[in-house]
Amino acid sequence: MLYVAESAKEKISELRSAESLGEDYFIRVSVTSGGCSGLTYNMDFDNESKKDDQVFEDNGVKVVTDLRSFLYLCNTTLEFSGGLNGKGFYFNNPNAARTCGCGESFAV
Repeated sequence: MLYVAESAKEKISELRSAESLGEDYFIRVSVTSGGCSGLTYNMDFDNESKKDDQVFEDNGVKVVTDLRSFLYLCNTTLEFSGGLNGKGFYFNNPNAARTCGCGESFAV
């Protein structure tokens, strides 16, 4: 399961509205090689499903990921932190053994 915190839900709703995206758009999350710790997160709006997509809905937000990425993301919570020292969107990932200083990449 992938989880969505209330803070992330509010920001996603705000962004969807600002970009005039319909309800058919969902959040696509993936993990790719890169970053200083070895793996990095990618997140964007999408409205096209793929064959091996894993689909989750939490807190009223539909989150989709490919099967390979789900192995890294299982039980992860998408969160949002704003303000002067805010991180923006970030992933609270219990599978990450370490993260880089900026929080953009991780290793398992």
